[in-house]
Amino acid sequence: MPTFSYRALQADGGMAEGLTEAASRPEAVRSLEAKGLRPVKVVEARGGGGSGKTAGPGSGRGASAGSVQAAGLPGFAMGARTVSSAELENFTRLLSSLLAAGVPLSRALTILGKEASSPAAAAKWQEIHGLVVDGMSLAQAMARSPETFPKVYTAMVEAGEAGGFLDVVLAQIADFQAREKELRSKVLTAMIYPAVLLVMALVVLTVLLVFFIPKFQKVFTSVKGALPLVTQIIIAASDLLRSYGLLVLVGGVLGVFFLRTWIVSPAGRRVWEGLTLRAPVVGPLSARFAMARFCRMLGTLIGADVQLVQALNVARRSIGNQILVDAVARSIEQVQQGGRLGQSLAECPTLFSGSVMEMISVAEESGRLDVELIRIANVTESELDRRLKTAVALAEPLLLFLIAGFIGFIFIGMLLPVFSLQDYIK
Repeated sequence: MPTFSYRALQADGGMAEGLTEAASRPEAVRSLEAKGLRPVKVVEARGGGGSGKTAGPGSGRGASAGSVQAAGLPGFAMGARTVSSAELENFTRLLSSLLAAGVPLSRALTILGKEASSPAAAAKWQEIHGLVVDGMSLAQAMARSPETFPKVYTAMVEAGEAGGFLDVVLAQIADFQAREKELRSKVLTAMIYPAVLLVMALVVLTVLLVFFIPKFQKVFTSVKGALPLVTQIIIAASDLLRSYGLLVLVGGVLGVFFLRTWIVSPAGRRVWEGLTLRAPVVGPLSARFAMARFCRMLGTLIGADVQLVQALNVARRSIGNQILVDAVARSIEQVQQGGRLGQSLAECPTLFSGSVMEMISVAEESGRLDVELIRIANVTESELDRRLKTAVALAEPLLLFLIAGFIGFIFIGMLLPVFSLQDYIK
C-alpha cells in the first residue's frame, strides 16, 4: 500500500507532519480528516518513505497546488490567473463574515477556495492559503499578487492584522469596493453616448473624404483657374487619406501606443496628471473624485480604530493622482510633527477646498472625524453625479455642433468652386 507524507493543521492550530498509508491520495486525505486534522499538503512518499518537506515562503505556487490537492479540489490551470473585481469583492465580504463568526483564517481561506465561482479565483485563494499556512501574514501573501490585490487593499489588510480587527477592515474594504464600482459605472455610463457620437463623426468624415470628395475632384480638374484655399485643403486631406490611409492608421495606432507608454512612465504620468488637473472641466471633476476616495478611505480606517498617521498613509494611496499624493504626503509629515489634520490639509488646496478643511477641523475637535469624512465623501459623490450629468448634457450638443461644423466645412468647400464655375467657363 502506498505511503503518503502529510502536513496538516491540528485542532489547536499547531502543525503536524508525518506518514500515513492509504490506497490513494483522496483516501489519505479522508483518513487524516477522520483524525481531526486538516490536511495542507499530502504527497506520495518516494520509495515508501519521503520526507515530505514543506515548501517555504518563496514557493507560494507549489504550496498553493498542494493545498488544492489536499482539499480534494480538482487541479486548476495556472495560466488562467485573472480574477474579476466582482469575485474579489465577494471574496472580501465572505472572508470578513467567516472571520467575524470565529472561523480560523486558514479554514476560512480553504472554504472560499472550495466555493470560488471560477477556476482562476479558486487557484488564487488556495495560493493565498498556502502562503499563510507557510507562515506569511495575510497582507504579505496578498502582496505577492498585485494584479489581484491593489496596494491600497493590502495596506488596509495589514492595518487590520496589526490592530486585531481584520474582519472589520475586510467588511469596510468590501463596502468601499462596492461604492467605487458604482461610481466608476456612473462615469462609464455617462461617457457612452459622447463616445458613440465621436466615433460616428470620424466615420462620417472618413466616408466624405474617401468617397464623396473624389467625385467633385474630377470636375475641378477640368476647370482652369485656382481653387479656393478651403477647397484645396479638403482635396489635399482627401488625397492623403486615400493614398496613405493605411500608413495614417498605423501611425495613429503607434502614436497612441507610445503615448500610453509615456503616460505610464513616472515622468510622463506626472506631466499628464498635471495637464488633467488644469483642464477646464475634467480637472475639477478629477480632483473631487480623488477627494471623495480619500475621505471615504480615511473615514473607513479611522472608524476601524486605525491610528491616524497609518490611516493617512493608506488613504493617500487611494487618490490615484501622484501630484495629489505628494501634496497629501506633505500634510502627513505635519501631522507626524504634531499638527492638526485640518490645518495640514491646507498644503493641498487643489484637493481640499476651504469649506472642506473647515468641516474636517471642526470634526477633529469634536471627535467625530470618521463620521464627518464619510459624510463628506457621500456629499461629494452626489455632487459628482450631478456634475457628470451636466457635463454629459453639455458634451452631447457640443459634439453634434462639431460634427455639423466639419460636414458644413466640407460642403461649403466643395460648393465654392461650383458657384464660380460659370466665371471659369467664360
